[in-house]
Formats: sequence, C-alpha cells, structure tokens
Amino acid sequence: MNKDKRTRIFEKLQQQNPSPTTELIYDSPFELLIAVILSAQATDVGVNKATTKLFAVANTADAIHALGLTRLTKYIKTIGLYNNKARNIIETCRILRDEYQGEVPQDRQALQSLPGVGRKTANVILNTAFGEPTIAVDTHIFRVSNRTGIAPGKNVDIVEKKLLKFVPEKFKKDAHHWLILHGRYTCIARQPKCAECIIVDECEWTQKKKYLGKI
Repeated sequence: MNKDKRTRIFEKLQQQNPSPTTELIYDSPFELLIAVILSAQATDVGVNKATTKLFAVANTADAIHALGLTRLTKYIKTIGLYNNKARNIIETCRILRDEYQGEVPQDRQALQSLPGVGRKTANVILNTAFGEPTIAVDTHIFRVSNRTGIAPGKNVDIVEKKLLKFVPEKFKKDAHHWLILHGRYTCIARQPKCAECIIVDECEWTQKKKYLGKI
C-alpha cells in the first residue's frame, strides 16, 4: 500500500470520527490504567460494568490497595482471569503508592515494570492518558492492519513498527482509536461489513468482493 492510499484511509476515518477515544469509562490516568489491565481478554462493556461500581468506592492507588485482595476480587469477579488481575492490581497499586506518590508514571519502562502491564497496555496509557503518538496493537488492529494492507505483519510487534513507520504523522495520535473501532464494528473477524465500509475503495483485501453485497 502506498503513502497516498494510507493518507486517504486516515482522512476518511478522521472525517467519520474527528475525536476518537477509548470506550472504557475513566476519569483519571489511574482509572484508565486499572480499566486497561482488566480489559485483557474481556470486553469494554464488561469492564465498565465492574469499574463503575469499583471506582465509586475506590479510585486511587491508596484506596484500591486498602480494599485488599478479597474485597477487590468481589468487584471484578465477572471479568475473565479476575483472580490473577486482582493480584496484579493490588501489587501495582502498592508500587504506585510507594514509588510514584500514587500517580501513573508517564514513562514506558516504568509502566511496563508494573504487574499486569505489558507493551500494549503501556501504549494505551501513553496514548490515551498522556496524548503520546503510540499505537497499541490488539487483535482488532492486527486484523485491520493485515487485512487492509495498511501495515501487514506476522506478529503484533511487526505491525506496531510498521504502523509507526507508515501512518502519516498528523494521524498517529488518533490512529490507535480509529483502527480499533473500525475493527470492532466494521472490519470484524468473521463477517466484515465491506458494503458499509468507508475505506473499502482503498482497502487491498483480496476477498472483499465476497462481502460487498452483504449488509
């Protein structure tokens, strides 16, 4: 895919959604961090249901750590892998309290040193909470990048590097959100909605013709 085609894709995505953001509900970088940790192998809807109740009683590192493992688990038990996530969150809150005055660090290395925080989660925090032009590659973005030809790659690391290289600079800050939303609602895994897709003309997927008549 050439530069002009990529530019047109992001121009169209921007026109459709000028101010994209995460569908996770949060009011601070800390709340976003907890929500993203919980979102692994879970839906944003499910996470929001749990965090709405959790954050009403505890929405700081001190407060969640004070809940303790047992009480925290009760709030997040509807989310997959909740036991492991609860342990990670309690330890992350302890580290934030003891080493960062309860604040979420705006530093990749520091973020990735926290339990339950990998590169993808760190990218989400740096991008969504702090406005850095990072691109977190989840299953949706991986699929869209490969299927359309925007940034094909055999694994998430390759796709991330290619996106950072090929996405025009002015679109990088919002590219993560545009791509994830496009993958979540239009370029879905099993029955992509090519007939409704605003970037179908630029998309280089060889099988798109099969789905152009399906609305």
